Amino acid sequence: MPHAERSERRTSHTERSTLMGPVLLYDGTCGFCAESVQTVLRHDRRGTLRFAPIQGEFGSAVVSRHPELRSIDSMIWVENTSEAIERVFVRSTAALRVAAYLGGVWRVLLPGYLVPASIRDAVYDFVARHRHHIMGSRENCLIVTPELQSRFLP
Repeated sequence: MPHAERSERRTSHTERSTLMGPVLLYDGTCGFCAESVQTVLRHDRRGTLRFAPIQGEFGSAVVSRHPELRSIDSMIWVENTSEAIERVFVRSTAALRVAAYLGGVWRVLLPGYLVPASIRDAVYDFVARHRHHIMGSRENCLIVTPELQSRFLP
């Protein structure tokens, strides 16, 4: 799945009960990614989006269900449909899903869907390749307050 935008897989009842609402997987060792999560948290009016590091228990389980994600260096948007289909979106499509979820002023980014995914993903990949240089790389770069702890999956 080098440039695929999305992957789908039917989920079990146990997996569905874990995933009630969308989850954004992020690189848990990346300062740029931590800042991105903090930005989403500040602008999330609904308060239903949850987060998990790709390297964590939940993130690893998603990757094991979608083996094509093993070679992906991207944030991953994970959601379940009402038909019990787990869908994952990567790269620029995941970023656009975040913008659509946030709504408000972030919707100004949604015309990005009109740009071919290969071009959007090339820009996304450029930023992703340099993210550790932009904000630094740290082992534990995201400090979660007790009020927000319930929004983070292991």
